Amino acid sequence: MTIAAPQNTADSMLTIRLRNAQPALWSNPARQAQPAAALSALGRTISLDDTQAAVARLARFARLLADVFPELAATGGVVESPLLPADALQPSLGWAEGQGRLFIKADHSLPVAGSIKARGGMHEVLEFAEGLALQHGLVLPGGDYRALATPEGREVLGRYQVAVGSTGNLGMSIGAVASALGFQAMVHMSADAKEWKKDRLRQRGVQVVEHTGDYERAVAAGRAEAAGNPLCHFVDDEQSFSLLLGYSAAALHLQQQLAEQGVVVDAEHPLIVYLPCGVGGAPAGITFGLRQVLGPHVHCFFAEPVQSPCFLVQMLADSSQGAGGHPSVYDWGLTNRTEADGLAVPRASLLAAELMQPLLSGVFTVTDDTLFAQLVLVLDALGERIEPSAAAGFSGPAMLTGTTAGQAWLRNTGIDAVLHQATHLVWTTGGLLVPDVQYQGFVQRGRAVLAAQA
Repeated sequence: MTIAAPQNTADSMLTIRLRNAQPALWSNPARQAQPAAALSALGRTISLDDTQAAVARLARFARLLADVFPELAATGGVVESPLLPADALQPSLGWAEGQGRLFIKADHSLPVAGSIKARGGMHEVLEFAEGLALQHGLVLPGGDYRALATPEGREVLGRYQVAVGSTGNLGMSIGAVASALGFQAMVHMSADAKEWKKDRLRQRGVQVVEHTGDYERAVAAGRAEAAGNPLCHFVDDEQSFSLLLGYSAAALHLQQQLAEQGVVVDAEHPLIVYLPCGVGGAPAGITFGLRQVLGPHVHCFFAEPVQSPCFLVQMLADSSQGAGGHPSVYDWGLTNRTEADGLAVPRASLLAAELMQPLLSGVFTVTDDTLFAQLVLVLDALGERIEPSAAAGFSGPAMLTGTTAGQAWLRNTGIDAVLHQATHLVWTTGGLLVPDVQYQGFVQRGRAVLAAQA
């Protein structure tokens, strides 16, 4: 396809940096301070009511989840992550005085799936299970969902298949929850998925189907196969409202956590959130929820690898005069090769992109070396173990304060005047289940990068 010509000097510099796989920052000119209460994407309208419905669904299943997942017994079946103050990390990230406080939303420690995908993935499987349970009379509205764990319940669910296409983390989430409930579980995985993730799924009794090519091909193959099976529910990461709303449920809990930490979100105290982005469903769901719950003074930025900035190229296409379409990173001469396997996506979700037009503040890109270096900085300062893709957001504050594009955004929003009172929140998305051998390899590479930069 033909890429639209840049409209001005800033656009031209952004285009050059993107094509050369150099870190870049784009701010969204279409962001609305007060978007409509209900937003439409792919012909469907969603609102905060839908997010609250997802929260309620997760609550209805909590006792069942506590029974089938021992790691959830202590929380009564609630899947949540802590909000961690990260002041100790700020000096190693090069922060100057007066740039605000840093927190980490630690989804890298989410139980069951070990990543942010536990949110949306769990919600979609539970929504499918709930529909079947009501259809087959396994539970009545308001009843005890632990009935699904009885032999009768498992026999009914066992007639059905749940399938998904994934580079790894979403497959881990869908596979774990579907198999635990008794579904036949199938995960279509791309060639760049990590072997340990495939092995872990197989250990849970999940059928893993490997495909040559990238994430997009794995999803397409899974979608096509599921279309021929009337008893198969395909979890479509590119088009699923259920996934997106499951992610959005995090906003309500975060609102409570911020209040407990004494964090105020208003014009004088903006909240700036940095979210790793693959196809876009998880960060878009969270951004939707945060904007609905916290209002115009929360600013969300997506973070992508320099070789896989699929969401950024989609947003550029959507904001270009006469452009649009559904571009791929390959159209920009990029490889889609990155060690951040969960972010190795060539083409963004149109659902997520359409929904983000009035909500998103911007997108920035980061090199793999930076991911590994910041993984080590997080370990040394806080003792937290994250995977490379989960480190993507830590470049965000420096992109805003240390680049021409970022400084322009701060001035244009007026945040430069209140930056010292801002809260920066990096959303870490995975790492809990990474085997020690692989994690030590990450650390070794990160320390080599830091040594070379010293």
